[in-house]
Amino acid sequence: MKKTICFALVTLLLVSCNNSKKSKNTTETETDWVVLFDGTTTDAFRGYGIKEFPQGVWNVENGVLTANPDVPNRDLITRKRYKDFELEYEWAVDTAANSGVFFHMQEDLSMESNNGNSPNWLDNFELQVLDDQHFYDTLAVRSAGAVYDLIAPKNKKLKPIGQFNQAKLLHKDGYVAHWLNGNKVVEFEMNSPEMRALLSQSKFKENPDFHSDKEGHIMLQHHGQRVYYRNIRIKEL
Repeated sequence: MKKTICFALVTLLLVSCNNSKKSKNTTETETDWVVLFDGTTTDAFRGYGIKEFPQGVWNVENGVLTANPDVPNRDLITRKRYKDFELEYEWAVDTAANSGVFFHMQEDLSMESNNGNSPNWLDNFELQVLDDQHFYDTLAVRSAGAVYDLIAPKNKKLKPIGQFNQAKLLHKDGYVAHWLNGNKVVEFEMNSPEMRALLSQSKFKENPDFHSDKEGHIMLQHHGQRVYYRNIRIKEL
């Protein structure tokens, strides 16, 4: 009888310790994430080339970060710079709207914003945010989920216009992967022969320094149309 009781106590103790470890690991994993936009505060972002958040160009409406198409455009960048990371976010677009998410972005202040396109957009990889159905450019390598002008997405399942798509972007030691609504749609090695070949046939072929930086800002593009972002968080790797 004593042996049975002792065995039961040992089993209970082991289960308790195991559950405690699981709880601790879960907590540690969750605390690795940093919320960049929670539906209220915009403290993690500022405007490209300026120190403050560009209120009126981007607004928080019903918990959603919204680009205003009725004013001169200015992109949003994170105040912090990132190297290796996992980024999660949700996006939606209005009819024929265009935007994009850039990473390792630099600020070249000799280039002006408010020109209908993003400063430095020819210098960095862009994960395209787009209304595929109504936007005038229908090339697959420039569609939603694509690495703009370089890699067309595969296994893509988009939500209808106005509904939010869940996205994830991973960068680790030059490896990049992108997910849309749970499906991996793109992956590549930045410095691979395959990527160099793609660059040589793209809009970026005249730029020998394309994405030469290993660290930089996350950027949300304001392309002059109404787009929406929410639930943005990042984990450094």
